[in-house]
Order: sequence, then C-alpha cells, then structure tokens
Amino acid sequence: MAISYVVSDTPIGPLFLASTERGIVRVAFECEDFDSVIVELEENLSDEAVEDSEVLAKAVKQFDEYFAGVRQEFELDLDHSLSSGFRRDVQEQLTNIDFGTTQSYQEVAATVGNPKAVRAVGSACATNPIPVVVPCHRVLRSDGSLGGYRGGLKIKTTLLELEQAA
Repeated sequence: MAISYVVSDTPIGPLFLASTERGIVRVAFECEDFDSVIVELEENLSDEAVEDSEVLAKAVKQFDEYFAGVRQEFELDLDHSLSSGFRRDVQEQLTNIDFGTTQSYQEVAATVGNPKAVRAVGSACATNPIPVVVPCHRVLRSDGSLGGYRGGLKIKTTLLELEQAA
C-alpha cells in the first residue's frame, strides 16, 4: 500500500499528513517527531512512505480552509487501518460530533453502546491516528475540563476556540 505524506504549516504548527490510496491514514503534530511517525507508518502498513504534495493537495487545502474558519467539516476519505476494534468504533463515532460542539467521554461511551467504557474511550481518543479530521479534540471530561490531547492541551484549546469563533 503506497503511503504519501506532506508537512503542512498551520496556525497550530506544522502538521504531518499521510494517506494511502484509501484515504488519510495519519495526522501528526510536531511534538510526535515526524521521522518516528514515518517509521511507524512503514512498519504498520508495510510500505515505503514518500513525500508527495500533489496526492495530499486536497487535504492541505481543506486544512487551510478549516484554520481560516471557512470549513466546518472535512470531506476526505479516511483510512482507519491503524485502528481496530473498540478504538476504531470510537474514532469512527467521533466524526459525528458536530463542529463547535463537544461531548463527554461518558457520552461517547454510551453512544458506542458501552456506557461504562469511559477510560477506553479516553484511550481511543489518545491513540486517534487522524486528529483534527477525526475530532477527538471535541471530547471533554464530564466536568467540562479538557482531559488530555495527543498534540497537547494548548492545541486542544486552540482548536476548540477556533470552532467556537466560527
């Protein structure tokens, strides 16, 4: 499976975007070390990752529109190859959380049919390989506090503020 990637400059710092022929497979924040992400992709998807901005031009354009406040929903094919089982179920459910709204980890657990799996939902969010597009930043603790975020709480706050301002 061919893996294409590009690094795109955004208001939250450089984002690493990767896709297969099925769709976007990985979005990574600068704090994740892009070289390590490339190794992870090549090991997990059994193919070489190649920088290719043409393949990802549509995704880069949609990220630019999102950060400019003119796009509320990504229209990209997604490749969930890096997730499976309950984590994948949760991550697929996250795309149903509307722009500018949030849900608690508990609400997401109930939505996927396992209301006691709050910690497992947190784990699914923490390991979401396609953040921003699969909006795990929209999931908060029941008391309204942020919880954690793969890119850091500053980025989670920025994304939530961006969506509230739109």
